[in-house]
Amino acid sequence: MNSQSALAVAAGWRHALVGALVGVLVTGLLVAVGAAASCGSAKLAAAEGATQLRLATFTCDVTPPLGGHPLIWITPAETIEDPLLAKGVIIEHDGQRYVLCAMDWCGLCNSTHRLLRDKIAAAAAAQPWQVALHTVHQHTAPYTDGDAQKLLDKTSNPPRYVDQQFIDQLAQRLSQTVRESVGRLQPFDAVGIGQARVEQVASSRRIMVQGKLHVRMSSAKNAVLWALPEGEIDPMLKTITLAAGDRPLVRLHFYATHPQSFYGDARVSADVPGLARERLQKKENVPQIYFTGCAGDVAMGKYNDGTPQARDELTERLYKAMEAAASATRYQPVGQYQWRSIPLELPLREDRGYTLEDALARLADQRLAPVDRVRAATRAAFALRADQPLEVASLRLGNAWMVFLPGECMLEFQRFAQQLRPGDFVAVAAYGDLGPGYICTEKAFAEGGYEPTASHVAPRSEALLKVAIKELLQ
Repeated sequence: MNSQSALAVAAGWRHALVGALVGVLVTGLLVAVGAAASCGSAKLAAAEGATQLRLATFTCDVTPPLGGHPLIWITPAETIEDPLLAKGVIIEHDGQRYVLCAMDWCGLCNSTHRLLRDKIAAAAAAQPWQVALHTVHQHTAPYTDGDAQKLLDKTSNPPRYVDQQFIDQLAQRLSQTVRESVGRLQPFDAVGIGQARVEQVASSRRIMVQGKLHVRMSSAKNAVLWALPEGEIDPMLKTITLAAGDRPLVRLHFYATHPQSFYGDARVSADVPGLARERLQKKENVPQIYFTGCAGDVAMGKYNDGTPQARDELTERLYKAMEAAASATRYQPVGQYQWRSIPLELPLREDRGYTLEDALARLADQRLAPVDRVRAATRAAFALRADQPLEVASLRLGNAWMVFLPGECMLEFQRFAQQLRPGDFVAVAAYGDLGPGYICTEKAFAEGGYEPTASHVAPRSEALLKVAIKELLQ
């Protein structure tokens, strides 16, 4: 299929998806409109001295079957080392329900993210904007974009990237799990905060040495990369506990690093954070939920050579920090309760090689490797999502704040959120809807390196996301 045919296919699909093209065809090129990004009106639920509070936790197995739905990107699972779980908590305040859920998948994008979020919302009798659905981002798990697969399916010999039947079945199973948990709602009246330093787990993926950028990914076998400084990280694991008095009912952990110790083969695993999380749950008999923070430029490479021994050591270090944060937790009445959700539109990239036209041509080019076609399809799918903005959200419980962001946000956004409320306890989760790919700083685009190449949004997105974060933390 040539470039013009690919454009026509995508235009037809977009018409089916949103009812009308947002764009025009000019001499065979698709010209996107609405390039400017904006924040919409915030949805807000707030109360002083919240007294009508209940919660219920849930866990759903979301492991793909052997030989079935691919892991990232197109490799079916051959071995299941430990299960992948979706773990969450329903919070009910004065009859309104809100859901926080972290899923052991690499990514949920566009329509796939919306499908699961909407199913969770319906099952909990909540609105979609009252659900924060995130992935932990292990690379030993699926990375799924149903819209991208539909675009690929309009081309010849499409790579099999998404098994939609499995996704639909999983959505029903997750929905049923959430619905059943509503019957277990129980009162809570306290929030606990605790934190601990994580030693020798996270390291920066981007190290500047004498003006030269060095990239150190999630694992490294090069002594030169090991010797580079740890770089900019947030060393603190933050834990927020919901409790009845001083009896913990659920703990939510937040830590910023890419979570994979190994990747690229056909093994399924919840990896370091999943192993540490479940170990602490077994010890405490308290549900544990883990969110990955703004880890777009943070990984384990300085301390990880990809061996089983390294994974065991990293798991032990993360577990010790989770255990210490739990032990350090101090409880207080919930006090002010506030949920805020903001729709967010980010501008698409317009530079050569990253436009919608480029993506459409690449996804249809059968000369390219299947993974490259899939990556191009995810870029095109985000560009064609039309009137579906991203969402950012925050939950305040007294002086404890949780901030929920889309995409693979760089660490700067987590630091920015925490600096806005220096007297409060601010925990940040990224990896909500992964449609935008990496959300980078303008500085990173100027420096180059891996992360900007995998971003679907323009450099000016930094300023727009920071405006939204400010509004969340008012």
